[in-house]
Amino acid sequence: MGSIVWLASYPKSGNTWLRAFLHNVLHDKGGPLDLNALAKSSRSDAWRPDFERVADRPLDKLGDAGIAALRAQVQRSLAGSGAATMLVKTHSALTRIGGRPSHATDVTAGAVYLVRDPRDVAVSYADHLAVTIDRIIEIMATEHAHTRLDETHVTEFPGSWSQNVATWTAPGNDRVHAVRYEDLLGDPETSFAGIMRFLGITCDDQVFGRALANTSFDQLSRQEKDIGFIERSHRQEQFFRAGQSGAWRQVLTDAQSARIVADHGAQMARFGYGNGGHDG
Repeated sequence: MGSIVWLASYPKSGNTWLRAFLHNVLHDKGGPLDLNALAKSSRSDAWRPDFERVADRPLDKLGDAGIAALRAQVQRSLAGSGAATMLVKTHSALTRIGGRPSHATDVTAGAVYLVRDPRDVAVSYADHLAVTIDRIIEIMATEHAHTRLDETHVTEFPGSWSQNVATWTAPGNDRVHAVRYEDLLGDPETSFAGIMRFLGITCDDQVFGRALANTSFDQLSRQEKDIGFIERSHRQEQFFRAGQSGAWRQVLTDAQSARIVADHGAQMARFGYGNGGHDG
């Protein structure tokens, strides 16, 4: 049986960018690869068809607890699907759901965890869900927050931003490689090279350079405009919207920024996001 390496993050923290980069490394053909074919390189732990294959009744009859009970079975199926290592995207916190582990430890090899300044997350996530900034700040502060079953995905359990970050990046876990989104932006060569070393993926310099160029924000945004992106929320106009660090300064009010710091200051400080707004 193969093992899963989780590509983990709270929503809107760079997970899709990471998956696109790895897809271009693993399936290099010179030019940018189809943005809508990321599943060839990495799967989602919440893809509804995977749960429907193992469920004994319609998912909408199971409820959140029933769907959560299938998670380990689905994950073991993904781990045993052929590849020695399976890359699997997850937005769920590393926790227990209905008394069961959210991520099956017996098929887990490790994780890459992406963390982003929650002030920027709030701006991007509000656009993604088409809700107000104040509403998204409430969602980000809600312990054990979860999504709802929809046409393509089952219930996910991201928890609060702090809960998600803290559970995945607890000190002493050398099987988790944490990377700041801001470092991916500021020094993509070093940051992506570190991720590849952790994953044990090797390629020549030309492939690496092409993958960086083919998954720059401008390139991904251009491809989305040309062919669309199946993972874009129906509520938003564009998935690859800004790709910036610090955009929150032009969007959030002082009160909104202060609320986020009050809610998440401890975890923010761990990753250098500070408490006053002159960082990140």
